[in-house]
Amino acid sequence: MTEALDTATTSLIRALTDIGSPVERYEAAEELKARIDREVKLVKAEVAKSLYSGRSWAAVGKLLGVTGSRAEQISRAAR
Repeated sequence: MTEALDTATTSLIRALTDIGSPVERYEAAEELKARIDREVKLVKAEVAKSLYSGRSWAAVGKLLGVTGSRAEQISRAAR
């Protein structure tokens, strides 16, 4: 992880732990997780699509450490 991601992660976790109510803290953690999951899925899809330019899905899969068909599935996550 890069230093920028470490800093951002630490900041987000601190913001969660600063929420006084345990129930509100839990709900905020769930909401944050869902939002991050959605955004990361979009980033991964964009990466897969950009790698596909001039390559086969098998080649993209190899770069990402997955099968070619999985790389293609990842690319469609943004739809």
